[in-house]
Amino acid sequence: MDRQQTSPPQGMVLLPVRPEAGRRLVLVTVFVCAACGLVYELELVALATYLLGDSVTQASVVLSLMVFAMGVGSLLAKRLRCRAAVGFGLLEAALALVGGLSAMALYASFAWFGDSVVALVVFSLTIGVLIGAEIPLLMSLIQRISRRDADGTVADLFAADYVGALVGGLAFPFLLLPWLGELTGALGTGAVNAVAGGTLVLWLFRADLTPRWRARLLMVNALVLALLAGATVMVDDFEEAARRAVYGPEVRVAVRTGVQEVVLTGAPSTPPDLFLNGRLKVRGHDEHRYHEALVHPAMHGPHERVLILGGGDGLAAREVLRHPDVRALTVVELDPEVIRLARSDPGLTALNDHAYHDPRVRVVTADAFAWLRQHHEKYDVIVSDLPDPGITASTKLYSLEFYGLARRALADGGRLVVHAGPTARPRTYWTVDATLRAAGFGTAAYRVRCAEPGAASGPERFRATDRGTTDWGLLLAAEGRTPRLGIGPDAPPLRSETQDTLAQEASAAERTRLPDLPPSTLVHPRYTP
Repeated sequence: MDRQQTSPPQGMVLLPVRPEAGRRLVLVTVFVCAACGLVYELELVALATYLLGDSVTQASVVLSLMVFAMGVGSLLAKRLRCRAAVGFGLLEAALALVGGLSAMALYASFAWFGDSVVALVVFSLTIGVLIGAEIPLLMSLIQRISRRDADGTVADLFAADYVGALVGGLAFPFLLLPWLGELTGALGTGAVNAVAGGTLVLWLFRADLTPRWRARLLMVNALVLALLAGATVMVDDFEEAARRAVYGPEVRVAVRTGVQEVVLTGAPSTPPDLFLNGRLKVRGHDEHRYHEALVHPAMHGPHERVLILGGGDGLAAREVLRHPDVRALTVVELDPEVIRLARSDPGLTALNDHAYHDPRVRVVTADAFAWLRQHHEKYDVIVSDLPDPGITASTKLYSLEFYGLARRALADGGRLVVHAGPTARPRTYWTVDATLRAAGFGTAAYRVRCAEPGAASGPERFRATDRGTTDWGLLLAAEGRTPRLGIGPDAPPLRSETQDTLAQEASAAERTRLPDLPPSTLVHPRYTP
């Protein structure tokens, strides 16, 4: 901000308090508005990541658009400096309304139109312009109180702005998100924003307003607060309606955990479908095709001690426990709510054959990467039933370092099986293969076709409204050798997999091979959504 922009306007304003107290009130308002502004940004990033996936891309889009728009807003604010009090009052009312309703609008766009990209861009730009216009107008207002040097005033304003951003950034994940959730948290932030801006203008700078403008601003702020309050009252009904638009009318269970949203759908008399963060993980009527192919080829050999990474739904555990010579099974799942549902929901427990009631099963609630680093037990079989590598949060679970830890956990002659995303995305699939090979494994590639084309029931990243995946890509790995792909003679009767179908699908998977791909590491992830 140059000296011409920060020079104080001619004349002073009559305040209801001493000038020094008025100056402090302006700085407090800067602090509150900065905190609210950062909460709006984080709300958009969090909700866009949940709805669209790939947190790095969504954070980059939101933050870059907002920073650009803030520059535009600063330039546009110069036109309002001659009527700074009126301009700031209208600006904060607009920001409170747009920011407060942004999360609901983004969720509505996803639920009823199947896409949130346009809404994300529009709200990022709009909120950025409004935030960017705040500081120039507040600079004009504070200079109406005191004719202090411009440099000192700028320093005070930006100090209050940065501290407010710090508080807002910490309040969002530790207070607003766990206590209020994304939608109510955004609406509450909008209300705080409206009260702070309205109080500053209508009380501290009321002498700068004509009676007509005082009445107008009072009505505008009252309307904004009424709209935010009404939306808050309707949040539960809105969420239920949006959830039904996404998942269909037969939502049985919907729980927002500290990790993700968990939804079970389907009629009580049918096997349930399981969605995690809006993405279909289990399609009840054909999930056996995926889980049989995932587990039983890896069980061809010693399998007394088995480790499942992910798979909290208990369906991979069900297949493992069908082998009577399994002595111990450890399941490492990040979300305890998924485990709770797999133990208690009638439909899910019927589907997993009450796997968690088996005394051979030990459940650990932990991040798979961190758990492997801290534990040194040996396992004959490791089943990696984890989310798709195309999701940014999952890339570390498909990294060279992760497979190094898995290799350390394998007993001599042990086998690792990995869900690696559909072969329809060959670059992602064969990057997993290249990463396993770089970690010292030999691999055998194969796939499983969906019972219905486009109907995913493995842990794919597609939203409930998405279609297009036709298979699950799997990789069987063994240290230093290429494992034999097959089903052991002692395997229990299977509904879908046979030696012939495995051989056919292995050949089909090989036809999609992309050679010479580099491995993915923690510092250089190579998976694309």
